[in-house]
Amino acid sequence: MNVNYTEFNADKLEYVEIANVDDLSNGERLFVQIDDFDIVVFNIAGKFYAIADICSHDDGPVGDGDFESEFEIACPRHGARFDVRTGEAVSLPATIDIPVFPVKVEDGKIEVGIPIE
Repeated sequence: MNVNYTEFNADKLEYVEIANVDDLSNGERLFVQIDDFDIVVFNIAGKFYAIADICSHDDGPVGDGDFESEFEIACPRHGARFDVRTGEAVSLPATIDIPVFPVKVEDGKIEVGIPIE
């Protein structure tokens, strides 16, 4: 589960358009499903980040959690925290990182990179 897709070579990724930049204001989040991936995309100070919407502690959704710091989101179920830039589990009860996905903006469109099967 702990895959950092942002480290994949571009030829191993397919970018999927998910929204217009104007649709995701600063501080907002967007939930999307791409293939078998449930993903949450965040706009933090005009930069976009995407993580899997799953807590590695108990497989619950993490995307509805509150931010504990600028880049750390807390799972609403048991409080495990994850860095949305890297997917790193930064507090217990989670000990396994969650997947992160690369995000790019092309012609005003937000695109998320997912692995090519």
